[in-house]
Amino acid sequence: MSTSLYDVIERRRDVRAEFTGSPVPDAVLHRVLEAAHRAPSVGMTQPWDFVLVRDPGLRRRFRDHVATERDTFAASLPPERRTAFDRIKVEGICESSLGVVVTHSQARGGTHVLGRHAIADAGLYSTVLAIQNLWLAATAEGLGLGWVSFYREDFLRSLLGIPADVRPVAWLCLGTVSHLETVPDLERHGWRSRRPLADAIHEDTWQARETDHA
Repeated sequence: MSTSLYDVIERRRDVRAEFTGSPVPDAVLHRVLEAAHRAPSVGMTQPWDFVLVRDPGLRRRFRDHVATERDTFAASLPPERRTAFDRIKVEGICESSLGVVVTHSQARGGTHVLGRHAIADAGLYSTVLAIQNLWLAATAEGLGLGWVSFYREDFLRSLLGIPADVRPVAWLCLGTVSHLETVPDLERHGWRSRRPLADAIHEDTWQARETDHA
């Protein structure tokens, strides 16, 4: 297995349909979570926590909630977008080996957080960096990961008993896979194409482009 950083970044996919359901060995899961826990964080606050969800009942309840939200989004689409969206699987909650819910605590580190006084979201950015570390480590280990975003935060908070002042940032479907697709699902199913790097680079000041709102 290649663990070249650039190779791992290239191979990383948002996995939905390729999970096998086989358990992830404890040592591998620990390495992946350790990689997430080593992410940089503003003021060394480490504002994240990881809720490991294996219980089938909890996962089914979350899957059913996600299905309702998927239907709500689908109903808002014009016909041509609805056709493309209907081909897309948005979760692998029950098929994956386990769920990893990543939470964010804005209170972590107390009142005076070094580096956060001007940008309140710096803590949230730190938690997202932990998710990226987890995702790349999972890919390096030959695992798949899918980020589920079709849910209401209050529902997930209630489902898992997450405190009111802690934000559930992501439900990550993590597990063993048959393979990783070479082309991202949204490209394969005609939802959206990858934006060229050149369109994202600006020199010194912002340069408006026709593709900015496409």
